[in-house]
Amino acid sequence: CRPEYYRWEQWLFTRMFEKGLVYRKNSVVNWDPVDQTVLANEQVIDGRGWRSDALVERREIPQWFMKTTAYADELLDELDRMPGWPDSVKTMQRNWIGRSEGVELSFDVDGEDEPLTVYTTRPDTLMGVTYMAVAAEHPLAAKAAQDNPDVAAFIKECVKTDAAEATLETMEKKGMPLGIYAIHPLTGDKVPLWVANFVLMSYGTGAVMAVPGHDERDWEFAKKHGVEIRQVIAPADGSEIDIQEAVFIDKGVLVNSGEYDGMDYETAFNAIADHFEKTGRGRRTVNYRLRDWGVSRQRYWGAPIPIIYCDDCDAVPVPAEDLPVVLPEDVKVTGTGSPLKDMPEFVNVVCPKCGKDARRETDTFDTFVESSWYFARYACPDSDTAMLDERAAYWTPVDQYTGGIEHAILHLLYSRFFQRVMRDEGLTDVSEPFANLLTQGMVLKDGAKMSKNKGNTVDPQELIARYGADTVRLFMMFAAPPEQSLEWSDDGVQGSYRFLKRFWYAVVEHAAGGPVGNLDPAALNDEQKALRRKTHQTIAKISDDIGRRSSFNTAVAAAMELLNAVNKFEDASEGGRAVEHEALEAVVLMLSPMTPHICHALWKELGHATALIDRRWPEFDEAALELDMIELVVQVNGKLRGRVSVPADAGKDVIEELAIADENVQRFVDGKAIRKVIVVPGRLVNVVV
Repeated sequence: CRPEYYRWEQWLFTRMFEKGLVYRKNSVVNWDPVDQTVLANEQVIDGRGWRSDALVERREIPQWFMKTTAYADELLDELDRMPGWPDSVKTMQRNWIGRSEGVELSFDVDGEDEPLTVYTTRPDTLMGVTYMAVAAEHPLAAKAAQDNPDVAAFIKECVKTDAAEATLETMEKKGMPLGIYAIHPLTGDKVPLWVANFVLMSYGTGAVMAVPGHDERDWEFAKKHGVEIRQVIAPADGSEIDIQEAVFIDKGVLVNSGEYDGMDYETAFNAIADHFEKTGRGRRTVNYRLRDWGVSRQRYWGAPIPIIYCDDCDAVPVPAEDLPVVLPEDVKVTGTGSPLKDMPEFVNVVCPKCGKDARRETDTFDTFVESSWYFARYACPDSDTAMLDERAAYWTPVDQYTGGIEHAILHLLYSRFFQRVMRDEGLTDVSEPFANLLTQGMVLKDGAKMSKNKGNTVDPQELIARYGADTVRLFMMFAAPPEQSLEWSDDGVQGSYRFLKRFWYAVVEHAAGGPVGNLDPAALNDEQKALRRKTHQTIAKISDDIGRRSSFNTAVAAAMELLNAVNKFEDASEGGRAVEHEALEAVVLMLSPMTPHICHALWKELGHATALIDRRWPEFDEAALELDMIELVVQVNGKLRGRVSVPADAGKDVIEELAIADENVQRFVDGKAIRKVIVVPGRLVNVVV
């Protein structure tokens, strides 16, 4: 993207630096040894880099982070006040943020000065801890590896596994004892320490306490490695369980837990938390599954991170007057690592604080940074004095955002975070970037997602040449609700083409009849009123389908129904042609968002000199929806015996009289005493005999 754009995200980064909302630390990442860059979890496929196909390694390198966790509570709480977003997306974001309440507590380690700190949401299971596990990169694992070649080999194997959370969930759980013991903080028992491939150094403290009796992952690991499984929770209903045969993960009543026996979950949680807080060995805390956003990328493409490193001043943000830091374009890209590191004219700079020799950061921003605020910049793309100006206040938030469900917990969450950072910088008063969200489904062919790799794509240019762009657009709008996947069908495309031909012929044939007079609703007969009613019912429905529900397939279906009604309507009178003209105009107007080209032509065919695009959306006439006559079901003792048409404004006495007088109803009431007649307005009449 252009320096005029990324200048402002660099500026905001420096402001976040000053506020402590960005920081640099060593982090375990997915490292592609061929491309020499960090890979996002989504770029790791079956343990290999998406581009190089090299086996991905876990490597610890310095990374810049944006502090998304500083807004975790607000990002979570505001989801309850976002009615325009699908519940599925809000649930995904809630789960991704993952707020939990628990206890942070410490285990002393035999022979070590520093304790192991762990976080648990289930302190009630503490007496069931039979082992602890640390990440391969943990200092205790590294220490054990110095004297144990088997541990060293296991650690080396672990770093070849990608750090994606999904991978950790599904891969085989492996581990090795370190020969080191922690001390249980309540019993004083020795607890063996293991190094395990399912623990990440970047998550929490890189250590977990394991309760195999009451955690599925810990149970599977203990079964595989012969670690003790101890029951400390029993079902609240008093039923018997065998934790050697199956894990018990529900909350219940504490057993085999000393002074805590008999307590339920909440009582035990508070009692154990109180104990650790009183002894200074732990505390209640709120934790999040959400992690701070790692924005560093060790690749050439991307906006340079505006930081200068000085031996005396450490990391120094680039001053605002020196922004943007422009990405050099005269580079030699070798395909291995970033060429920026080999460009002294880019790297070597003067420290803006002390004036001594310094070096520029060569990492670039994750491109999600660019996509996290572009919508606001659209409102003021030529502003050269501020990131946003008063035009953004007018145009934001975005009224309608449409995107794939795959963006639910990355781009959309980052955008919500970025919007709040801009708000707190005084750039906007808006907290939520997108008022309404529609997540469209994928296009499938032969049951699989369309993909060049699978060879199951459809060339739109070929279809457009054969059927026209409007046909392709109409099929895609009609084939499935937008939030669901669409199964591509050549027959369906042909069906849309046939409909548009019928549409064209209907309008052209009508227009051939010459000019149409003004429509007089008061002079219409019953059939003319029925078509006009259908027209305005359809306007009401499609307006709601598109404007509120984003249900384009049902909107197209309703337009098709109205056109069918027009085609069945045979009335060449002045009133009949006026009603038909109104109906065809409505279909043209309401299909124009889906099929703009044919509708533009048909609008002129209907006699209009002004372009269709300049016309307002049609509004339905409430009076046209009113019925002169309505049909009511007639029951005798609750069983259907007939149907009667009555004036829409008929009173109860008139309805009763017409219902009883119906010929078929008479067969079931003749000669019998009518005890009562029940009238349900607009629906039915029940005669009780």
